[in-house]
Amino acid sequence: MTSKQTAKVRVAIIGASGYTGAELVRLLVRHPLVDIVAMTADRKAGKTLGSVFPHLAAVEREATLPGLTAIDAVDWTDIDVAFCGLPHGTTQQVVAAMPSTVKVIDLSADFRLRDVATYAEWYGDSHKAPELQKEAVYGLTELAREDISRARLVSCPGCYPTSCLLPLVPLLEANVIKSVDIIIDAKSGVSGAGRAAKEGSLFAEVSEGVHAYGVAKHRHAPEIEQALSLAAGGTVTANFTPHLMPMNRGILSSIYVRLAEGVSADDARTALARRYDGEPFVHVLESGFAPATRHVRGSNNCIIGVFADRVPGRAIVLSVIDNLIKGASGQAIQNMNVVCGFDETTGLQQQALFP
Repeated sequence: MTSKQTAKVRVAIIGASGYTGAELVRLLVRHPLVDIVAMTADRKAGKTLGSVFPHLAAVEREATLPGLTAIDAVDWTDIDVAFCGLPHGTTQQVVAAMPSTVKVIDLSADFRLRDVATYAEWYGDSHKAPELQKEAVYGLTELAREDISRARLVSCPGCYPTSCLLPLVPLLEANVIKSVDIIIDAKSGVSGAGRAAKEGSLFAEVSEGVHAYGVAKHRHAPEIEQALSLAAGGTVTANFTPHLMPMNRGILSSIYVRLAEGVSADDARTALARRYDGEPFVHVLESGFAPATRHVRGSNNCIIGVFADRVPGRAIVLSVIDNLIKGASGQAIQNMNVVCGFDETTGLQQQALFP
């Protein structure tokens, strides 16, 4: 993870008026090897970032950030890396129109599914850039670092899949757990739904309650199963149910697994600790400790705990991330660092906010 270059990369943030766009700006303005040279937000074109996000007004003046423009106004000859934080279904054509010299870090779901037919099934429309899909690398950084380092197009995982796959993939690869009866009970803060006005995101709809959504049909299910199947070397179907929590950010995934014959929960914890030994952003807790979303808020960390279930032969794996950082903008910057040959932690050293 040593730096291969020291010149600043020129970055465009496509879709800068959303939550992930704002987090990209907040983090990248302190990245010593990045210059933000373009920011787009079609509905907010012509405005300053500070007028859209007042908490970034001082940063905007200090860093002399560009104003928000339409995508058509971007001069791609001046861009080295483009972060795409556009809504699902809108990124494929945008990326297809970019020069091949631009590295792309995509935060949408548009390039996550390898099979374009599966994409059409779950997202309700045909894939608009199937040739680009062939070169897209699924950017779960800790598990695909070498491929990411050679990629032009990196597709960042969804927030729920990030929280699930970081613990599950190594366990399947090490044959510590069985590939059947995997149950994922995941809970997310409201920011995971994006910043656009939606009835289901209103304060009165969310506060003082918890509800499941996308039951048995959430779009992250095929993404999760794609990665689990690759890790297991065969088809894996997982039981995945997401829930919306009355909090701004964070994801807690409670994952119930069947242990392989002769394997204990302590063995599973040891396998994860061994796999992530030396990793800067993934931490496996000692026996008896449970991670909480407040332990990762504002950081690029994933914290994992493993418990023996009362049901013989089963274990409970708890995984927490900040959905806007490790689940989106932070992981995107981590991937950019790998693509550009920078130290992977650059710009991401901030610790969690507590309490």
